[in-house]
Amino acid sequence: MKRKALSLIVMSLFILFLVACSSNSSGDGDSSDGGTTTLTLAEDQPEDFPTTIGDKEFARLVEEKTDGRYEIEVYPDGQLTDEKSSIEQLQLGSLDFARVNGSPLTEFNDNIGALSMPFLFESEEEKWDVWEGEVGQEILDSFTEDNLIGLAYYDNGERFFYTAGEPVTTLEDIKGKKIRVQESDLAIDIAESLGASATPMSYDEVYSAIQTGVIDGAENNFPSYQASGHYEVAEYASLPGYQDVPEVLLGSKQVWDDLSEEDQQLFKEAAEESVDAQREAWDELVDKSRDEIEENGNEIVEMDDIEEWREAVQPVYDKYEDQYGEWLDRIQDEQ
Repeated sequence: MKRKALSLIVMSLFILFLVACSSNSSGDGDSSDGGTTTLTLAEDQPEDFPTTIGDKEFARLVEEKTDGRYEIEVYPDGQLTDEKSSIEQLQLGSLDFARVNGSPLTEFNDNIGALSMPFLFESEEEKWDVWEGEVGQEILDSFTEDNLIGLAYYDNGERFFYTAGEPVTTLEDIKGKKIRVQESDLAIDIAESLGASATPMSYDEVYSAIQTGVIDGAENNFPSYQASGHYEVAEYASLPGYQDVPEVLLGSKQVWDDLSEEDQQLFKEAAEESVDAQREAWDELVDKSRDEIEENGNEIVEMDDIEEWREAVQPVYDKYEDQYGEWLDRIQDEQ
């Protein structure tokens, strides 16, 4: 525990040093007298990844909307910190902004997990109507209770199952199969409700585990399925996906409280407007990844009827009723 605490303090001091250097290099840091205040945004994905593209568009729009009074420097590739540590740094006020996946966020904000329930949406349009509607905004607003500011959702696509040896074309096909899932209770509960043998393991072990038959498959989105090389050893992908986990653009409440109400509105507008650039980049990456997978000769199974799948995960909804029931009822009302 002492070593972890020391590591967190050192990381905080390092990020504070970067922030100070950035501010000093662009003026006196006081935006009220014509100077420029430079803020930082942590991103663990590569320079050309869709979320990074969204981050950079957010930064561009902030600078444009504030007439250069604020600029945001985006640090991709995990240069500053990993996702979980980013959240902790935001809470401490030693990091200004970050893009974080919804899964690790559930450790800090329980509400966001409602958006990751299985087979929650019947279409992309329905998903975005909810994410950008009243329910989605209220979940973002709830982050203030955790000393965070929820600004916008970015796309992370649908997670689907992919397998080696034989395709999953019906619910019966997945029963008994050893499927690698993320190390979370929800991920395990979903796989087991479908009859699969949920097998949590480190992501970097999945390729060899499929190749050697330790597991029968895994689940993820198209870009991850392709970039990881898993498509080389798991030749069958089964659609539609069963889960959408949002990416979230977050700010530090300490930084936010230092902004004027007018600037808060400008930052919020910039975040929401950056979503279009991120979604466009995501769609392009999905298409490119899928094309490469199909060119490799993989079979993509399109299942027509998933009603039996929806029925199979009902125990998951029952289990999480106390946790997410109110949100899920409201999502249902919006559909």
